[in-house]
Amino acid sequence: MSAAHGYFPPGSILRRIQRERAVGLMYGQRALGIGAIDPRNFVGTLRHDRSADRPFHRLVATGKMFEAIFFGNRAQADRVLETVHRMHTAVRGELPEDAGTFPAGTPYSALDSELMLWTIAPMADSAAYFYETFVRELSPAERDAFWAEYLRFGELFGMSAAVAPRTWGEFREYFDAKVNGPDAHLTEEARIVGRTVMLEIPTSAPRRPAMLVHNLVLRGSLPPRVRELYGLGWTPADAAALRAVVAGVRGARPLTPRAVRRGSCAAQFDDVAAAERRRLRNGWKPPIDLAQTASRS
Repeated sequence: MSAAHGYFPPGSILRRIQRERAVGLMYGQRALGIGAIDPRNFVGTLRHDRSADRPFHRLVATGKMFEAIFFGNRAQADRVLETVHRMHTAVRGELPEDAGTFPAGTPYSALDSELMLWTIAPMADSAAYFYETFVRELSPAERDAFWAEYLRFGELFGMSAAVAPRTWGEFREYFDAKVNGPDAHLTEEARIVGRTVMLEIPTSAPRRPAMLVHNLVLRGSLPPRVRELYGLGWTPADAAALRAVVAGVRGARPLTPRAVRRGSCAAQFDDVAAAERRRLRNGWKPPIDLAQTASRS
């Protein structure tokens, strides 16, 4: 593997899928919303995140770091991995109160391979979902190859592949069991933050029409159980509207320049971060009271 090409060189299916802007602009929000149904992941992240009062700052920073690993050379990726490892070593603790089936005192650690698996699983599922929705369906062999490369992505952060499903079919069984199983639970904080991250993204673009479409797509992409946990509705009219949006995007794809369809989302990420800063200056309050959160830690 060439150091100049990085860990996911040209020809990598993970690189091909993640370079679609229909994927890159939405998979992170969906992944965070779904990932929050494991209280250990959510609480561990929230209580060790110095930017929790700026949820989109964290989303943007994470998106840009992942792009450095997906698309960058080996040196760029290794710098990100070293930074993330330093942060992860400090993320350990215990749940301060009962959360669904998890009792107070349940330990969590960002270096726990099973929790790492649940971090990358919603990412992989979200990336594949948006690619197949807006670009084309993947073949069974492509899905297996994609999951194998996501396992490689997890291993770069220190995850043991021994804990992970080996094929896309096994991954689907794992993911669906996690989403629909008895341990799926949103704390009240997770419900507030997840809804904010998924459905209140700041942007400098004209807000209402674009956000209505964006939020329709996000809500429609969620597994029914996750929508239920968030208290999000979904009607036959919503489903029909989503089908129309997907048909429109797919129909326009052959006419859309490649430079618009594919590439880094860094500029769009920076726009979101700037819009969040303006929102905060204008008096917007973060979705979680950090002082109150810390007092319960």
